[in-house]
Amino acid sequence: MSLITLTTDFGTKDHFVGAVKGAIYSELPDARIVDITHEISPFNITETGYILKNSYKSFPEKSIHIVGVDSELSPENKHIAMLLDNHYFICPDNGLISMIASEINPTQIVEINIHDRVESSFPVLDVFVQVACFIARGGSLGVIGREIQSYKQMTEIQPKIDTTQTRILGSVIYIDNYGNVISNISKKLFNDIGKGRNFTIKARRYTFHKIQQKYNDIINYEIEEDRKLYDGNKLAIFNSAGFLEIAIYRSNLKTVGGATTLLGLSYRDNITVEFY
Repeated sequence: MSLITLTTDFGTKDHFVGAVKGAIYSELPDARIVDITHEISPFNITETGYILKNSYKSFPEKSIHIVGVDSELSPENKHIAMLLDNHYFICPDNGLISMIASEINPTQIVEINIHDRVESSFPVLDVFVQVACFIARGGSLGVIGREIQSYKQMTEIQPKIDTTQTRILGSVIYIDNYGNVISNISKKLFNDIGKGRNFTIKARRYTFHKIQQKYNDIINYEIEEDRKLYDGNKLAIFNSAGFLEIAIYRSNLKTVGGATTLLGLSYRDNITVEFY
């Protein structure tokens, strides 16, 4: 039996997540369901793409990923199912898949057409669950919709390179639970453009000239002093997902604060890298 994951902005207060799981178990009593997260910021497509891009590969091949963020059907927001990197994704065509597919092209994409039989204000429950269960039983994508060749691109999640190849203009795409600020500048892009040159990272009025390998690299362990003096220090690092991150060492939004609060960095703020 295929594994089914759920990624939504539903939260856990309301009945939505429970209803979706109940519908899956009603169709597939032996299903295995994993919550990736239900705490996506409401309608935040970029955040959804970032989380999925950095989580789906940890699941077995042929896993089925239901994505319920900004999923209401409209002429501009169709529903699609696709096979990508030997994983199935069932989601709205609102641009979120462009981040997941930035380096790997989908094998097959279909526009879901079962809406002729189902009209719903809760498509994750009434449409996506049906599609997921059909795939889990071995059904073909071609049966649930017509094949299409493209999906909506979200250009705002892609960093820009200036014509002189000396500057990367990126932006904040995600703020994690610690208040660390993640940009859309990947380590690969940084190395490809930088080619080993010196650099300056700029985020609002703050600058960085070094990228740490680990968060605690900012500590000099040879100096015997209160290590807590380093709490709250700012740093730049490539995080475990391979994206440039501006962080606060041992950040805690309830006590020390995080990069988003202490440095005033928010979603979509500019982060630039200049090489020289």
